[in-house]
Amino acid sequence: MVPTKGDTFVKKESLPWAALLALAMAGFICILTESLPAGLLPQIANDLGVTQALAGQLVTLYAVGSLLDAIPLTTATRGWRRRPLLLLCIAGFLVFNTVTALSSVYVITLIARFCAGVAAGVLWGMTAGYARRMVPESLKGKAMAVAMVGTPLALALGVPIGTFFVTYAGWRLIFGTVSLLTLALIAWVLWKVPDYEGEPRQEQLPLRKILFIPGVRPILFVVLTWVLAHNILYTYISPFLADTSLADRVDLILLIFGATSVVGIWIIGLLIDRYMRILVLSSIAIFALASAAMGIWIDQPVVIIAGVIAWGMTFGGAATLLQTAIAHAGGQSADIAQSMLVTAWNLGIGAGGMVGAILLHWTGARSLTGSLILLLLIALLVALSAQKHGFPKVG
Repeated sequence: MVPTKGDTFVKKESLPWAALLALAMAGFICILTESLPAGLLPQIANDLGVTQALAGQLVTLYAVGSLLDAIPLTTATRGWRRRPLLLLCIAGFLVFNTVTALSSVYVITLIARFCAGVAAGVLWGMTAGYARRMVPESLKGKAMAVAMVGTPLALALGVPIGTFFVTYAGWRLIFGTVSLLTLALIAWVLWKVPDYEGEPRQEQLPLRKILFIPGVRPILFVVLTWVLAHNILYTYISPFLADTSLADRVDLILLIFGATSVVGIWIIGLLIDRYMRILVLSSIAIFALASAAMGIWIDQPVVIIAGVIAWGMTFGGAATLLQTAIAHAGGQSADIAQSMLVTAWNLGIGAGGMVGAILLHWTGARSLTGSLILLLLIALLVALSAQKHGFPKVG
C-alpha cells in the first residue's frame, strides 16, 4: 500500500538496544573485575607467594578505590562530555586488569586493584544518567534495567565460569580474557554509544545542596540498610547453611540466587516506569518475610530454597530501582547523586562483612536473619514515609 499525503504515522518509541547493552557490558566487566579474585584466592595466593587472607585484600582494595573516589571524581568530571569519560573508565579496566594479569609483585597488584576500583566508582556514578539520556521519559526505567543487567549476569554466570576455568587456564589468563573483552567493548562504545555534553558549570550545585535535595537522603538511607541486610546474608551464607542439609550445596544456593536475580531485574524492567514505589516497598517487604521464614524454618531445605528465590528476585532489581529513584530526585545533579549512592552501596557492602562477623562471633549464624528483618523493617518505614520525594506515588 502506498501512503497518501493525508496518512499519519506515529513512530513507536523503542530502546537503543546496542548502546544500552554496551553500558550493560561495562557493568558486567566492572562486577567481574571486582568479584573474580573471590573465586580464585587459592591460585592467586600461591602464585603471588602470600596467604589467602592477603590475597583477599585484592577485593578489599577494589572496594576502597570505589568508596573513596566515587564522589570526588564524579564531581570533578561532571562537566566532561560523557562518551570520552566512559571510554576513560573502560580503558582503566583494560590497563589495570592487564597489570593484574602480568604482575608478579603483590604490592603492584594491590595498586592496580585500587585503581580499577577508582574507575568503577566513576563508571557507576555516570551509568544511570547516561542510560536515561538515551530515551524519552516513558522508557527511562526500562533503559535503566537494560543498562544494569550486566551486574546480576556477572554474579550469576561470570564469576562461576571464571572459577570453573581457573583449573584449566590459570587465573592470569582469566584476567587477560577480561582485558580482551574490555578491548572489544571500547570498539563497541565508539561504534554505537552516543555522546552527550556534561553538566554546564552554571548549573553545578555544591555537594551539600545536592545531599539536601528533597528525597536524596531517604533514598541513600534505604540503599545503606537494604544493601547492608543483603550483604550480611550473602557474605555469610556458608556459615548460615553449615548446620542444615544444604551445607554442602552453597554453590547451588548461590546459583539459584544469581539466576533469580536475573529474573528479578527483567520483571523490574517491565514494570518500573509505572510502579516504582510499589516495587521498592514490595521488594523490601518480601525480602524481610523470606528472611523470617528462613530463620524460623532453617531446618527445612524447601523453605531455605524458596527464601533464596524470593531474595534473589527482590534484590536483583534493587540497583535499578534505587538508581532510578535517585536519578529522579537528583534532577540536573543526578550523576553526583548517583556517586553518593555508589558510596552508600559500598558502605553497605563493607559494613555487611563487619556486622555479620560480629553477629557470628557473639550470637551465631542463626541470628543473621533476625538482623536482616530489623534492617529491612527500618528501610521499609523510611521508604513508606518518602511518598512525596524519594519514592513518590505515580500521578
